[in-house]
Amino acid sequence: MSAIEATDLFRIYPSDEGAAAALQGLSLAVEEGELVVVFGPSGSGKSTLLRILAGLDRPSAGIVRVFGHDLRTLRGRGLVDYRSRALGYADQHYTRALAPELSARELVGLRLDLLGVEPGESRRAADALLERVGLGDRRDARPRELSGGQQQRVALCAALSHRPKLFIADEPTGELDAENAAQIYALIRALSREAGVTTLVVSHDPESAVVADRVIQIRDGRVSADGGAAVVNRGGWIRIPEELLGATTRARLEPRDGGVFVHTVEAVREEAAPRPPRARGAVVVETLGLGKVHGRGVRATRVFHDLSLSLAAGELSAITGPSGSGKSTLLHLIAGLDRPTAGDVTVLGTSLAGLDDTGLALMRRAHVGVVTQGTDLVPFLTARETIELALALRGMPVDGAAGALAAVGLAELAGQRVARLSTGERQRVAIARAVAARPALLLADEPTARLDEANARAVGALFAELARTTGAAIVCATHDPVLIEHARVDFPLATLAA
Repeated sequence: MSAIEATDLFRIYPSDEGAAAALQGLSLAVEEGELVVVFGPSGSGKSTLLRILAGLDRPSAGIVRVFGHDLRTLRGRGLVDYRSRALGYADQHYTRALAPELSARELVGLRLDLLGVEPGESRRAADALLERVGLGDRRDARPRELSGGQQQRVALCAALSHRPKLFIADEPTGELDAENAAQIYALIRALSREAGVTTLVVSHDPESAVVADRVIQIRDGRVSADGGAAVVNRGGWIRIPEELLGATTRARLEPRDGGVFVHTVEAVREEAAPRPPRARGAVVVETLGLGKVHGRGVRATRVFHDLSLSLAAGELSAITGPSGSGKSTLLHLIAGLDRPTAGDVTVLGTSLAGLDDTGLALMRRAHVGVVTQGTDLVPFLTARETIELALALRGMPVDGAAGALAAVGLAELAGQRVARLSTGERQRVAIARAVAARPALLLADEPTARLDEANARAVGALFAELARTTGAAIVCATHDPVLIEHARVDFPLATLAA
């Protein structure tokens, strides 16, 4: 029996700027108990497909059934029962699932409590799941006391706690280091097998394919490859995997018995001349004996202590380390968005300890660009208006918006409203907003976590070039090896804070 049957799905979003098609005739079948990993570049329609399967959106045309439920017509009590009992959904925006006043144990057990499970059994199930993702000792912590990666693991456990028939996860390991990501994939695989859960995982991480029964590729709102084989869509439309094409943009087709032979036309590539090593620039940021403790008393958690480092102009630096090591906390302290428990931070020679909240805000406005893990964009503004607003608030000319969007590959979507963009596209808008002002210090928290490899490489190259040409100090907290390889300096946080 097919758990999921989708045929000729279209999803078109109308807007004042014109219609935007997220899905364009997508067809897909998933068998009961199968674990399918979905790959595809930013904006290809992956998240739109998951939202339709979760009953959060409806197709503009086509057929979609999940365990016999026609999701085009499912409404009212039927939709509530489907989403509360049959479905487990881990969204990219995992913080939406985490009520700030509840502990990790309460968050994971909440769905079971709402379904009438006996409280003791609910707590035992929650504790078992938290142990399996390495958070058994953090079960009483509130979300604000957990790192972004730890919060993501709690949200995943909450989505799986009631053993759903269908589990769908949108980038479940986007902000986790490789070791913790492998644990999450193993957990998803194990639970899928134990409970016969049908699972769809959207990911940019090639390692996720290890646990899959089948891998599919989505491009331009259609399935382009299934299980390693290219899919021929209506009208002869076919996508050739980029890893087979290499750098070429052209191909020649030759009819053969039983099929078509594709000849790639090699692109001419020019080798870039190596740049001579540069002397280190002036120090932009310095931390002196920095320490941070979350919570008080028995709930106190030391993030790091006696951390000292310096960040120089003209450098792209990577802050690395396992999930929960304090990477995001360090960026918040450098930006003056949080206060240290001990030590001090100086930015461009100014001690942040000597500034009040207004002084910190003025310092950020004048010198700092910030890209957060969750893109805090206004949904009804266009991509271009988002950047123009940020520039205007800094008292800068707004004509740099177009160039900033072009630099992250979004020139064609400049007039599209943020609400109509994919999560990866929104992340690139947030990056463009930060770089448009050409700040002396740019802080980016997991800026490539929701981007495919091609866009992650483009962002890494953009950051490295901006640091080199503008003299900015660019600092990224990241697990992404694609971004780390572009960095001139790598700070392993666990080592620095030892």
